[in-house]
Amino acid sequence: MPIRFVLDENQRGRLWRAIWDHNSRGGIPIDAVRVGDPPDLPLGIEDPILLLWAEQADRILVTADKQTMIAHLGGHPAAGHHSPGIFLIRNGSHLADLVAFLSLAAGEE
Repeated sequence: MPIRFVLDENQRGRLWRAIWDHNSRGGIPIDAVRVGDPPDLPLGIEDPILLLWAEQADRILVTADKQTMIAHLGGHPAAGHHSPGIFLIRNGSHLADLVAFLSLAAGEE
């Protein structure tokens, strides 16, 4: 099964456009959706609900939210859930490196 991603609300802009550009050029496509795009994933969704959505959709969450997401992720398995994973973007990461990483990860099966 190919690896798929969901971009947290804080990644709707530049990273989304970079993924779109990458996918339009060919190569290994990055299957990503953004918070706010699917009808059942509205803008402003709370972190625990986003984690449940990512779990049910089998998508890895891509976020830069170090303040609250890590704490919510810790409680997720304690509540009997699992997570396909989280890619936590470090401050100062280069956009091209992020897209290359996601593309590489998406190509792994």
